[in-house]
Amino acid sequence: MGIARPIAADTTSFGIHPPAFRLPATARVGRVRLAVSQLARSVHFYSEVIGLAVLEREGNLAKLGAQDSGHVLLELEELPGVHPIGRRTRLGLYHTAFLLPSRSALSSFVQHLRQDGIEFGAGDHLYSEAIYLVDPDGLSVEVYADRPRSEWLVENGELVSATDPVRFATFPAVAADSWRGAPAGTTMGHVHFYVGDLEQAKKFYHSGLGLDITTWRYPGALFTSAGGYHHHVGLNVWVADSPPASTTDSRLLFWEILLPDSGEVRRAAESLVRAGYPPLHEGDGMQFKDPWGITVALRIEGLNGR
Repeated sequence: MGIARPIAADTTSFGIHPPAFRLPATARVGRVRLAVSQLARSVHFYSEVIGLAVLEREGNLAKLGAQDSGHVLLELEELPGVHPIGRRTRLGLYHTAFLLPSRSALSSFVQHLRQDGIEFGAGDHLYSEAIYLVDPDGLSVEVYADRPRSEWLVENGELVSATDPVRFATFPAVAADSWRGAPAGTTMGHVHFYVGDLEQAKKFYHSGLGLDITTWRYPGALFTSAGGYHHHVGLNVWVADSPPASTTDSRLLFWEILLPDSGEVRRAAESLVRAGYPPLHEGDGMQFKDPWGITVALRIEGLNGR
């Protein structure tokens, strides 16, 4: 075992690069669309509890984003025959993860949850501090804030991760009414999936899509990213014996990876095709399915949103 050191001292050996195509450093997660059983109930949860603003609502579809922002982060689509699922019962989405712009914002969010009597879990992952909730359809949600990259730890080229207790007593003091919803600057920081096999997941997300593997010794999981982030996509086999989400389950419909231009979209698509994954269609972004039916859309940065 090596000695864990601040990331700034070990940037050249951080993570495992894919064997051929590598996503550009600016790649990031865009919109996420969920199938839900009752649109009004889900809109209430994501606006009143998570703090997103409803940017547009028409028919069976609602689009939400941060306060004072026109950029869509989450889409909720009510589909006929869809029912809530039990936690940890389906392969597919584990959680969406909303990244707040500061630790003070996270402190305000925790205060809001406590004031409203909302149950939540928490974990200190060393590079971030995270709060966990469950939406009305049984899908998990993370709200988190990153620590400065200079404080992240690397050991033998791997980003060190953990799930330690969050030290709420060290959070910044905030005013009693400081939470006014997810502030401007909130993004969809990452997505995390339940998958059936890590080697198959590595073939799709690492060799095909072109994400670096940043953490590989966390039990039953891989964490992958572009541009040296801790993770844009988490993958785990914690419920590997469960069935994939079906058309009657609340579930992820698609998530986006945002790329800087059409050339990078083409290169990513060609890499996935070489890895054995044909495109679904080229309508709402060129889309590909992983082995468990999780759909990613490749889109150009700036075309996301309203």
